Amino acid sequence: MDSQKEALQRIISTLANKNDEIQNFIDTLNQTLKGVQENSSNILSELDEEFDSLYSILDEVKESMINSIKQEQARKSQELQSQLSQCNNALENSEELLEFATRSLDIKEPEEFSKAARQIKDRVTMASAFRLSLKPKVSDNMTHLMVDFSQERQILQTLKFLPVPKAPEIDPVECLVADNSVTVAWRMPEEDNKIDHFILEYRKTNFDGLPRVKDERCWEIVDNIKGTEYTLSGLKFDSKYMNFRVRACNKAVAGEYSDPVTLETKALNFNLDNSSSHLNLRVEDTCVEWDPTGGKGQDSKIKGKENKGSVHVTSLKKHSRSGTPSPKRTSVGSRPPAVRGSRDRFTGESYTVLGDTAIESGQHYWEVKAQKDCKSYSVGVAYKTLGKFDQLGKTNTSWCIHVNNWLQNTFAAKHNNKVKALDVAVPERIGVFCDFDGGQLSFYDANSKQLLYSFKAKFTQPVLPGFMVWCGGLSLSTGMQVPSAVRTLQKSENGMTGSTSSLNNITQ
Repeated sequence: MDSQKEALQRIISTLANKNDEIQNFIDTLNQTLKGVQENSSNILSELDEEFDSLYSILDEVKESMINSIKQEQARKSQELQSQLSQCNNALENSEELLEFATRSLDIKEPEEFSKAARQIKDRVTMASAFRLSLKPKVSDNMTHLMVDFSQERQILQTLKFLPVPKAPEIDPVECLVADNSVTVAWRMPEEDNKIDHFILEYRKTNFDGLPRVKDERCWEIVDNIKGTEYTLSGLKFDSKYMNFRVRACNKAVAGEYSDPVTLETKALNFNLDNSSSHLNLRVEDTCVEWDPTGGKGQDSKIKGKENKGSVHVTSLKKHSRSGTPSPKRTSVGSRPPAVRGSRDRFTGESYTVLGDTAIESGQHYWEVKAQKDCKSYSVGVAYKTLGKFDQLGKTNTSWCIHVNNWLQNTFAAKHNNKVKALDVAVPERIGVFCDFDGGQLSFYDANSKQLLYSFKAKFTQPVLPGFMVWCGGLSLSTGMQVPSAVRTLQKSENGMTGSTSSLNNITQ
């Protein structure tokens, strides 16, 4: 009976996953169909605009040529009209002189004849008819303004759609996820020397496999990439996966997207648990600040009896977070959600707040930065059984490093009420590495990755990130992978933990 139920449950799970996969594909098809319709309409509009632009250019060229022909016609006509007017005047004067010379032949008096002959000679010498060019200044030839658009017609007849670059191919083997950076590498299926640049798009998701259409974040864009790989750095890994796709662009158009690739980007994400903090701590997501007036307010606590070893694990964010960390986020204990008016979790001088995510396996890393004027603070991990009066490092259920800037400056590792002074400078940011399965808790200078101290302990229960602060504040950075430098140091520095044997033990 039980085996049949288990088999049926597996079948139901398989069917549900397949239905979800088909529904996602249907959503993709619907979105693609909508995109075809919208893009076709846009392309038609652009085609009309392009042809209207061509028509406009042809009209402008035609008008310019017509003006050139008319100007040439006017110039030649003016030259010929001027020459014609000069010739007509010369002809009129010549005819008048011819008539006068003809009449002079009839003069009988020698003296008058001689006088007339001299006048005729002088007038002939000055006559414009003899200085006139009898060759037209311009010809009637207009062939220099003729056109032949046969080549242009051939070009127009070869008009076609732009050559579109083919879709690149992302190579998952060449992609690298490390140190909160992602390097994406791709190649073209065939050489294309007209490609100008690439566009990379990415988005975070909690779903493996093909990107989903619904309930997903928008694609973020990195444009104008000249090479065939790109590195996104400084990322917060607050989701299980990231989708990537890339397209090639020439000078005119972008090609098809590559097939999307999904890369795993899991990391530890947690907030500070407001319900587990001391009343004198003001807590908000990844920040905590000491407030002597009771910064949390009377109405922000949960009222109930002390239940040693219980922590109500919850999130303070007002909106859901997309990240799903590898450790389990669970609520431990059954405290009723009533208004807390008494100090029932941490009290006295235990100015403590825990993280809201229990670490039950794996290797994890986070960083802490203290305010410059912070007088005292501790950073470490603790079991959920940490008592309400307990301070970090003073019990066998918590491990930490402690910074004291009050009266005298001290920097020490603490566990089970034992103290190990650290002869190193307090860094600006402290990196915390927890290897649950390997039983190791190490602290680093987050900038230089110098090892500050390592605990070796066989963790027998899930641990929670723990923080103590007095007269100051702390801010956290989560969603971080274990840095490569820390992984390397873990291999080479394990031998150094022998010097800390006074604090290392196996806790039950």
